[in-house]
Amino acid sequence: MSAHIIAVANQKGGVGKTTTVVNLAASLVERKYKVLIVDLDPQGNATTGSGINKGNVNTGIYAVLLGNTEIHNAIMPAQHGGFDVLPANRALAGAEVELVQELARELRLKNALAQITEQYDYIIIDCPPTLTLLTINGLVAAQHIIVPMVCEYYALEGISDLIATVRKIRQAINPQLDILGIVRTLYDPRSLLAQQVDDQLNTHFPEKMFATTIPRNIRLAEAPSHGMPALQYDAKATGTKAYLALAGEVLLRVDTK
Repeated sequence: MSAHIIAVANQKGGVGKTTTVVNLAASLVERKYKVLIVDLDPQGNATTGSGINKGNVNTGIYAVLLGNTEIHNAIMPAQHGGFDVLPANRALAGAEVELVQELARELRLKNALAQITEQYDYIIIDCPPTLTLLTINGLVAAQHIIVPMVCEYYALEGISDLIATVRKIRQAINPQLDILGIVRTLYDPRSLLAQQVDDQLNTHFPEKMFATTIPRNIRLAEAPSHGMPALQYDAKATGTKAYLALAGEVLLRVDTK
């Protein structure tokens, strides 16, 4: 059975994208699935959030995309959480420029992952918060997208931009790509604005909304600085329980697909 490949994407920053990647991976491992995180963001936050020193990464995703190393040589185990990581650091920013000249540049990640899909149940891709060649590589490689979003004023605009991008990629190169769901992050149900945006989301995307919401939670915010998912940092935290619930929803939706 080949891995289910999920890109976590939003063309807006600060929406809890990397937090979702790391904690969803740990929650799927908790349910006995074998998981790989692909860090496609030059900031390398998913790498450091998994306990890997990005300064020590010599053969990460950058080398894989440029064809300088085989993918299985670049994968590292996370320090905590039980999943594997294809790590990133600042060198990845250079891949954008270097790949522009290459043939089939938007297929680089898809072709690399094809070599290891039998080894994992889930591959989760942390996409950059902008629509770059790296993000396009992530969306071309994936079957599903999870969209984390904060219920704020510009949130719907960001979702609309992403849906337009997905439509173009589906038409041009990856017809199986679909939005698995939208997850509300940093969620405060007491906020009037959050309730109003929530209502709009449920009106526009009723089938796409995950029932689980991820709350603003200090333990979730602290965990990355310790290089570990919240599940390992504080298994009883409300944020940890929320990601375990989200993993259950993801499993159900992927099975249905």
